[in-house]
Amino acid sequence: MSTERVEADTVAFTVSEKIAWVRFNRPEKRNCMSPKLNRQMLRVLDELEYRADVGVLVLTGEGTAWSAGMDLKEYFRENEAKGLGAVRQAQREAYSWWRRLRWYQKPTIAMVNGWCFGGGYGPLFACDLAFAAEDAQFGLSEINWGILPGGGASKVARELLSFRRAMYHAMMGENVDGRTAAEWGLVNEALPREKLEARVTEVARTLLGKNPVALKAAKDAIRRVGEMTYDNAEDYLIRAQEAANFFDNEGRKEGIHQFIDDKSFKPGLGPYDKSRQRGGNS
Repeated sequence: MSTERVEADTVAFTVSEKIAWVRFNRPEKRNCMSPKLNRQMLRVLDELEYRADVGVLVLTGEGTAWSAGMDLKEYFRENEAKGLGAVRQAQREAYSWWRRLRWYQKPTIAMVNGWCFGGGYGPLFACDLAFAAEDAQFGLSEINWGILPGGGASKVARELLSFRRAMYHAMMGENVDGRTAAEWGLVNEALPREKLEARVTEVARTLLGKNPVALKAAKDAIRRVGEMTYDNAEDYLIRAQEAANFFDNEGRKEGIHQFIDDKSFKPGLGPYDKSRQRGGNS
């Protein structure tokens, strides 16, 4: 019989070479999200968001699961027994860190190493990029025990999948593996498990080479414009570009200088050299 983890131990993280590796840390429960984990995850995100030694955040799981969703006992049953106030409090604790992750200052990557079910689709969608092991399992199993995929899961399915695939996924309650998840668009790529971390590290290092102000503006733009008409999106992007240039004009000037004057930089082949930027971002 396992001993219940203290709240601070439900999430673990390490920082190496400007990559923060954040891990759901309830492997004995397939990393399902309890109120304790949700509260601790928000603390960890707070701690890492503006640290100078962190440029990219990777979210993964200890053991054989990424996250099996919400903890049926601690998140649902125990809070329902306490009444509506407790239920709403638990919801706020969960949704607040998912929302925080969606608009995080640094680029974020989901490294799905195993089971990703139900409520796990919230943080999956919140991460900017997602990579999965080919044998990882994805599922909206809620329909199998008599409820709809709530807590944002149905929205995530409809956002990332085609209409027919989202409908099938929500109604059938069948699992799909990482290869299918990549084919459907739930994740960017699926790789053999032994190659997953190396690929995520490669992507993270590529992101570290980009201008961080431009990255933040770009990832916000992609999320925002999906809800806009073309004309509204066009206007938003013009203003967002102006704001980014005002906030970090030296970065833009240096990129243009290296392209036009030095001829040392070709945008289609990689980022400009940030180390030559005066007073710029690292």
